[in-house]
Amino acid sequence: MDVETSGKKRTTREVILHSIKSSPHATVENLAEVADVSPVTVRHHLHALQADGVIETASVRRKVGRPIYVYSLSERGQELFPKRYVRLTSRLLEEMKGRLPEDVIEEIFGGVVDSVLEEHRGEFEHLPLEARLDYLVELLADEGFLSTWEKTETGYRLVEYNCPYLSIGSTHSEVCSFDRKLMDSILQLPVQQNSCMLQGASCCQFTFDEAPATAAILPDRKTNGHLERVG
Repeated sequence: MDVETSGKKRTTREVILHSIKSSPHATVENLAEVADVSPVTVRHHLHALQADGVIETASVRRKVGRPIYVYSLSERGQELFPKRYVRLTSRLLEEMKGRLPEDVIEEIFGGVVDSVLEEHRGEFEHLPLEARLDYLVELLADEGFLSTWEKTETGYRLVEYNCPYLSIGSTHSEVCSFDRKLMDSILQLPVQQNSCMLQGASCCQFTFDEAPATAAILPDRKTNGHLERVG
């Protein structure tokens, strides 16, 4: 069933999600009334949403009668709703680029990568290449990237299936260098980018040849963020 809201049709599941967001302690009966469907239909959607990790449930005891279940959005569910972070970030970048020289902007973006690497100092530098690739995929996941790697006939391929900065990168391409800089610093190999989602590709794809690992490059606390070679 579709529900008409502000001139746009929402599916029953979307109505349920929006209702849970606006009323964090929603019950099946509340949701059935808002969505104009039966409680059985609501429970069907709630079970599917719970299986997807989008909502959470809690049991509330009453003075009389059996406990009731209330529903709220999980952290993953909250992420389904648009936020103003992207617009704010874009405006901040525009302001920075209007006030600061290009080389300073580049240095700032490099400093962001340096701070991430500093947090993980000593965790990957001495790992063999494929273990560093596993580590890189996990680190990228922490930053919002879904990626995998595979061995090829000539070396390795790493594929990113999403980009958490896609909407910002379309107007501020500087952010597109974040993951590439992480790869360069962790793998210490010449990395070649073969496709980019900002250019219309379905994924970002990187390739590199296997070679002996060199010393990792990490920021030094004593050099105000300038890079030094460690190890």
